[in-house]
Amino acid sequence: MTDSLPRDHNPIALVTGAAHRIGAEIVRTLHQAGMDVVVHYRSSEAGAKKLQAELQALRPDSVLLLQADLHDTAALPGIMEKISAWKGRLDLLVNNASSFYPTPIGQASETQWDDLMGSNLKAPFFLAKAAAGLLRASRGAIINLVDIHAERPLKEYPIYSMAKAGNAMMVKSLARELGPEIRVNGVAPGAILWPGEGLSDEAKESILSRTALKRAGNPGDIARTVLFLAKDAEYITGQIIAVDGGRSTQH
Repeated sequence: MTDSLPRDHNPIALVTGAAHRIGAEIVRTLHQAGMDVVVHYRSSEAGAKKLQAELQALRPDSVLLLQADLHDTAALPGIMEKISAWKGRLDLLVNNASSFYPTPIGQASETQWDDLMGSNLKAPFFLAKAAAGLLRASRGAIINLVDIHAERPLKEYPIYSMAKAGNAMMVKSLARELGPEIRVNGVAPGAILWPGEGLSDEAKESILSRTALKRAGNPGDIARTVLFLAKDAEYITGQIIAVDGGRSTQH
């Protein structure tokens, strides 16, 4: 991030889907690095409030909670108005919110299509559009959470894989559209956290065996990569960093 406005307060980051899991770890890492953070959530109010209390005990008035359904495109400009009213600027947008579940082609529904394409592709695009004005003013950055399955489709997850493939192209397209003022990059996690519905031990071992490091990563690996792209990568845009233990080097 390049500072083009008077620094009367810390840089401001908006992280979507930030109440739990990787999103919450990204928030903690950015906050520790000196950013004030807008924590977006849809239904996880308790988790969001707990995270806010944790961080504001360290630095008062440093976390704004923002509840929104990102499928409601018409409401997205209002999110930016609330952020502007809070601190007057936005330096970083992290598009983390995502739906993830199987949709075997024989069972896939239009509702599932709309949800997966909406959360993984449509919402990040229109949120970036809504944020562009504030981010141009601060010469800020956008970071999308992509997925290694954008390039290597996951069996029984065709809609999710296609949505993330579009998300990956969004990173490259928006880098061209929004430069030179705004940098746009992505992070593609591999085996970081297992899905909420759980996998068998055999399935987990099969996944890890295809990594070069033969082990799972952790949310901090993703969060530190986001921080690098936000603060220390001033000449990097349109790129997606795979944080996958070398999984993408395997067939």
